[in-house]
Amino acid sequence: MIVKRRALSFWERLYVPALLGGIKVTLGHFFKKSVTMQYPEEKWTVPEGYRGAPYLVKDQEDRTKCVSCQLCEFVCPPRAITITPPGPTASAEAGNVEKMPKEFEINMLRCIFCGFCQEVCPEEAIFLMKDYSLTGTNREEMIYNKEKLLSLGGIHQDPIQKWKQKLREAREQGIGAEGHSDKVDP
Repeated sequence: MIVKRRALSFWERLYVPALLGGIKVTLGHFFKKSVTMQYPEEKWTVPEGYRGAPYLVKDQEDRTKCVSCQLCEFVCPPRAITITPPGPTASAEAGNVEKMPKEFEINMLRCIFCGFCQEVCPEEAIFLMKDYSLTGTNREEMIYNKEKLLSLGGIHQDPIQKWKQKLREAREQGIGAEGHSDKVDP
């Protein structure tokens, strides 16, 4: 089937109507209120439940809460977290912490901000902050080491201690510390 094209009129060949239509749209947008956020001056309000970049936190005694269990490293989907355990010798500054990581790195270029690391951490040493402005001039700056993660995370003032809450809930249900029921069946 052959489609016959009609010949363009004189005005269509001049493109004047299309040009005037484009100017009309441009002028219509020119006098409307702008919806663009001027980023450095205007800040975005972070909604509740926002998952930002993960950071390490310290306890009230200014010690690293991380015990180098490596659960966050194993659960991380893009493998952005790398933990080097300290080995058999533990540091004296650790206090009651069994072992602190020798090295802890998060590659922020690989991190997908899923929050699995925060959910799996038994010591609540890693939290997702509500920041959205991660910048660096090269790749090395975007690999955060333990010192940088601790300085950005700071001291966590509100200890949640989710495992103590779970133990308390289990005791209320009548389950002992060994994991079996304290109640005796007749």
